[in-house]
Order: sequence, then structure tokens, then C-alpha cells
Amino acid sequence: MTSMVPTAVHDEQDDRQSDLPPLTMFGPDFPYAYDDYLAHPAGLGQIPATEHGTEVAVIGGGLSGIVAAYELMKMGLKPVVYEADQIGGRLRTVGFEGCDPSLTAEMGAMRFPPSSTALQHYIDLVDLKTRPFPNPLAPDTPSTVVDLKGESHYARTLEDLPEVYHQVMDAWNACLEEGADFSAMQRAIRERDVPRIREIWSRLVEKLDNQTFYGYLCDSPAFRSFRHREIFGQVGFGTGGWDTDFPNSILEILRVVYTGADDDHRGIVGGSQQLPLRLWEREPRKLVHWAPGTSLSSLHDGRPRPAVTRLHRAAGDRIVVTDGAGDIRSYRAVVFTAQSWMLLSKIECDDSLFPIDHWTAMERTHYMESSKLFVPVDRPFWLDKDETTGRDVMSMTLTDRMTRGTYLLDDGPDRPAVICLSYTWCDDSLKWLPLSANERMEVMLKSLSEIYPKVDIRKHIIGSPVTVSWENEPYFMGAFKANLPGHYRYQRRLFTHFMQDRLPAGQRGIFLAGDDISWTAGWAEGAVQTALNAVWGVMTHFGGRTDPKNPGPGDVFEEIAPVELPED
Repeated sequence: MTSMVPTAVHDEQDDRQSDLPPLTMFGPDFPYAYDDYLAHPAGLGQIPATEHGTEVAVIGGGLSGIVAAYELMKMGLKPVVYEADQIGGRLRTVGFEGCDPSLTAEMGAMRFPPSSTALQHYIDLVDLKTRPFPNPLAPDTPSTVVDLKGESHYARTLEDLPEVYHQVMDAWNACLEEGADFSAMQRAIRERDVPRIREIWSRLVEKLDNQTFYGYLCDSPAFRSFRHREIFGQVGFGTGGWDTDFPNSILEILRVVYTGADDDHRGIVGGSQQLPLRLWEREPRKLVHWAPGTSLSSLHDGRPRPAVTRLHRAAGDRIVVTDGAGDIRSYRAVVFTAQSWMLLSKIECDDSLFPIDHWTAMERTHYMESSKLFVPVDRPFWLDKDETTGRDVMSMTLTDRMTRGTYLLDDGPDRPAVICLSYTWCDDSLKWLPLSANERMEVMLKSLSEIYPKVDIRKHIIGSPVTVSWENEPYFMGAFKANLPGHYRYQRRLFTHFMQDRLPAGQRGIFLAGDDISWTAGWAEGAVQTALNAVWGVMTHFGGRTDPKNPGPGDVFEEIAPVELPED
């Protein structure tokens, strides 16, 4: 998501953002400084020497699984990674058959906010570069077209749009300030003022857990106009508006805007999948137990184990993992990072793996659908100028037509480029499910031709389209979690599962991680944070500890634990 109608700060003192520390996505629910934890010279902790070399299963080779495996290896444990498809999960970068290999499409995560500070630690660690992502009206986006109800508006900045869009922006700012203490919360997050964060958020969780996003808008006097709500829903945010999120809990939306997850996005040069792949191959300079030159790849002879087909408990509080090759291994600790629905469908599980309340939380998880369609083109022709108007012949486009969001991606004026013809969510995504990539392309080209009748996009296409519908991917069944009203308690159970001291011995040893376990689902930062929680959990499970100068997330849990709502 990215802000088409940017949030503003109303207090004059708070407008001087340059005087404040940067935002971080540690967020209001669990205000723990993961970036400080990662940067501390003492490291993440240590385990007893008697446990060195002990195998730990890590199920899922997405970013969360690879980060967990990497950090467990550094501690001296032996992660055994299981991956059903390919390393990267929803950090999936693909090429175009027969085209320049530098042309890539981001089928999953493609833009990352600077507030993702724990994620940035790993991006820097593996020497990846980032660059501004061409979101609507972003400073590095040449131009934007907003097309609603057959009427198009060309803009380089928000000032170029009609007055009604400014009214929508003002309504959204007022809605946030009056109903959610927006500027106060942002200041508290920037200053890492945990008591103030908890004070504001505790009140809002109790007040708003049962409220939808749309209901929250309707309750605001600033959004009394249906027209304003409609515009905000359709183009208020850069991937096609907020309307696909309208049924979701308003708490989900507040987490995004509080932490600046919707602003100043950057893409990873060469593709986001490089991050988990480089971590897989990386040989850490500081290793316990393992010889210099050890990597996750070398511990696995270059390839992870195949898909997990069964999980069950055995004597001695061990967890038995059966994989697709028929191999059966038992472990004292398992980190599960795949989407939690896999435990309900693809993987045969014992009920005793988790408490019944956790099973309920997994069953109630609500996943959003998402589809993308990309085509390679000969050059960034959209930068050509219309002879009559002097404008770019084509722009980053937000519309209520079938494409919803179209993004233009290039590496320079004389090089081949890529168009994301369409990026859609939920019902808009489900519309494309029965169509092939070529059928989808035809629909998108027709839709765009109605906005740009003088532009022949087809003549610039140099290869076949690539597409994804994450709800149809067999090991995902959805793009990312988004809680519905009343789901806060479920999310709390899943996020806090790494704290196992209150669980009976027979239910310890398996740790949930991944972005759908986090409070920031849909963002890679959540995958990293929950991976670090799981690493702390495994370390503690094996009798390890952190350095007193660098307490881990579990060490400070009681002081910053998420708000606990009553069950009765």
C-alpha cells in the first residue's frame, strides 16, 4: 500500500519531522526495538555449548524462515530448512522468457517503507541496493493519472489534482487525528516512548476492535460525504485505493499509517528475492561452533528439504517431521514460518501441537487475495511527450477500471522496461482467477486504451506476460493476512506464541513465525520481527540467554506485552 492522499500532521510542532527520530515499524502493539537488538555488538544471545550442533527444523524458506535459520546457525544450532517450492516465499522475482535477464517482475513484495528498520538490517547485511518505487505522486514518479468514472486527471503533484482530492486528503487527516490520536502516536513511536504508545493504543484497541475500516470512516464527521468516501476508497491509496480493505478491522489500518508503512517506498534493485537467496548463501563472519565458511546452503548441500507433509508429537516432547520424500526426522524444536492455513490443509497435524485457542486463531485467520500482471516492453515509451499537451504519453495510473493500479518500471531511457499492467486485491483479484496470463493482458490493454486512446502499448511489448494470483498458489492460498473486526484476540494468541513458559511441556517446542503471525501482515518487516521472536524462543528452549546489555523480545515481554482484552 502507498499513500495517494498522504497523511498530514496537524500540530505545528509535529510538522517539524526533521527534528524527530525516524519512524519504525515496531508499531503500537509490541513496541520493541528490533533494529537496536540486531545492531547491538553483543549479538542476539547464546546457547549452552552442550547444545551446539543440535538440529532445529525450520519449515518454510520464505524471508521469515531464512532469517530464523540464519540466526540459529550463527548461535551454533543446525537449522534444517524445509521448503515446498522455492526459497523466497512471497519475495518472488521472475524474469521474462527470451528477454534480457535484467528485466524482472516482482510477483510478491515489491516496495518497502524506510520504517522497516529490521528488514533494512538484512538488506544492508547482504549489500543490496534500493531505489525509489514509482508510486503515485511520489517525487521520483514522472507523472500520475487518476481516472474515475471516465474522467482523467494528469498530475505531477497533489496540487495538480482537482479540489475534491484535497478535500478527501483533509477528511482523512481529520479522521485520523480526531479518532486515533495520529500525531501523538507518531511522535511517541518516533521517540520510542513506550508508556505513551501503550496509553494511546490500549484505549483504541478496546474502543475499536469491533469496528470496520468503513464504519470508522462513516463515524467521522469529516467523511460524512459518500462521494469523498468513494474517491478515498478507489484512489486514496496507490494500489487502487482502500476499498478492498473497507471490511477489515480499522486497527489494521491504523498500524499501517502510524508506522509510515504507506510512505516513501523503495524497491530492491535486481529483485527482492535476492535477499533470502543471499542470506541462504552467506557465510557469517561471526559463527559459533561451525567452521569458517559455513552457510545455510553448505549445511544443506545446496538444497533445502522438500515440503512437510506431517507434524506430530512423540515421546520425550519431540516433534516429528515427515517430508514429501518420505523422510522422517524428530526435533526438540521446530520453527513454522509457512502460512498458518497450511497446518489446516496441506500438512497432517496432531491436535496436540497447539492449544485449542491457537488452533481457533489459525482457523479464523483472514487472508486477502492479490493478483499482478506484468509485461516487458522495448523501452520506457511512457516518457515520450504528447505533441499537443506536452505531457507524458502515459503515466502511473489509478483507476476504477479493471486494471485498478498500473506501474511503470524502468532502468533508464535506452533500456528495456517493465509495466505492471494491473495490481489488484480481493474481489478485483478474484475476477481474474479463471483467466490465463494472455487473457488477462487483453482485458488490461483494452482498459488502458480507454484511458490512453492515442497510445499503442501492444506495439512495445517484447515478450509474454507473467502473472500471479496468490489465492491460487497451492502453498499460500492467499496473499497476506488482514484481520477482520473482533480478531485482535486471535492475533495476540498467534504473535505471543513464542512465549511458552506458561504452556504445558507437551505443547512447547514449536514456534510460529511469518508475517501472518505479526502485527504488520503484508509487510516483510513482520516476517523479520516474528523470526527474531522465534529465534529468542528456540534459544530459551535450549537453555540459552541473551546478554544483559541486549535483552531480547522475550526478556522484556511483560513490560511491553500486547494489550490483553477480556475473553468474557
